Amino acid sequence: MNPISSPLLTDLYQLTMLQAFLERGMTGTAVFELFVRRLPPGRNFLVAAGLEQVLDFVEGMRFGEAELAWIERSGLFKPAFAAELAKLRFTGDVHAVPEGTIVFPNEPLLRVVAPMPEAQLLETRVVNLLHLETLVASKAARCRLAAGGKGLIDFGLRRAHGAEAGLLAARASYLAGFDGTSTALAAPRFGIPVFGTMAHSFVQAHESELEAFKAFAAAFPGNAVLLVDTYDTVAGVRKAATVPGPLKGVRLDSGDLDALSRESRAALDAAGRKDSIIFASGNLDEMRIDALVRAGAPIDSFGVGTSLVTSADQPALDMVYKLQEYAGRARRKRSAGKATWPGRKQVFREYAPDGTFARDTVCLETEQHAGEPLLRRVMQDGKRLAQPSLAEARRHAAEQLRRLPPTLKTLEQADAYPVKISEGLKDLAQAVDRATA
Repeated sequence: MNPISSPLLTDLYQLTMLQAFLERGMTGTAVFELFVRRLPPGRNFLVAAGLEQVLDFVEGMRFGEAELAWIERSGLFKPAFAAELAKLRFTGDVHAVPEGTIVFPNEPLLRVVAPMPEAQLLETRVVNLLHLETLVASKAARCRLAAGGKGLIDFGLRRAHGAEAGLLAARASYLAGFDGTSTALAAPRFGIPVFGTMAHSFVQAHESELEAFKAFAAAFPGNAVLLVDTYDTVAGVRKAATVPGPLKGVRLDSGDLDALSRESRAALDAAGRKDSIIFASGNLDEMRIDALVRAGAPIDSFGVGTSLVTSADQPALDMVYKLQEYAGRARRKRSAGKATWPGRKQVFREYAPDGTFARDTVCLETEQHAGEPLLRRVMQDGKRLAQPSLAEARRHAAEQLRRLPPTLKTLEQADAYPVKISEGLKDLAQAVDRATA
């Protein structure tokens, strides 16, 4: 049993509902949509990510022998349930916005149309995957806006909430504009550039700091970035500058990064190391990066770890997967503060004359409005359709950030981007309310 791809990686109530649906013969077509109810404080937009992993899971969803054996011996289900699960495959359609698309509240990121048991069973894992990567990609986009053209490297694996989270955070951050990651597995798995320097332990293991620097530079000629703050940062930079051969750069990992980067740059330049870069890390986030860039600190690249992979300031999104139609009838949740818009929907995006986003309209799938439709079919009859590569999704995300209105590029809370609910959608909601009153 692969714990990552197993359909048992879900909430128990998905399985209990599935048995009840099957017993009642409720296998009619269901339409579920995934969206974010509201933006977290301080966020002006989100970057959709994680679709590739969702499609992998949905297309390959199977109950294998190990899963079926647990179902049978758990004592939670009726004997016939395991036989039904053994036959279960996803046979429906999926529509979604392309990865890297900037999205706003109430806009479907993904729509599933399938027999009710299949569509319902997807909920937990689909939200789990899209939530993580969208959360991290959105944080990474803020870092990219703060850093401008400077380098950004994901340093977060060791602080991620689990191995899968760390690996997918590397993917999501690269998609949203980071230049690479320190997570080695991201290179063979996703083709993401990987970067690494050295740890303080390497320096401490040698008899002197200079000996450590020379050894590392000899091991990686022309590609050594030396960690210089184990003892005295500026003294470390001066020692690093004396190492024979090319020196790619030095890494600052603590202290006043603004002041230390200036002293380091001066020391490197004085030693004739004007081409050596300054790489900074150590509890960085978009706010600290923004402050350093605005101050003119001579830092060429930043390593961002904990704050990125945990989205530390806003660690969760109000992301939900809700039933919008069943057996040909629109459905709507009316709970206070959690009401949904019924029916199958599309989002149209209009642009200003300068090419930036102007406004979005959330409407019924059958309506036509001005602008570009964002949701596209990505799976048909249980089979995935050709999707953009990660490199293409990364370019799309960069273009989306370029077209974001300047007022939304600030790191502070801005006025909400205009998202209109169409009259047709409002009319349908009223009709559903009358029918279920």
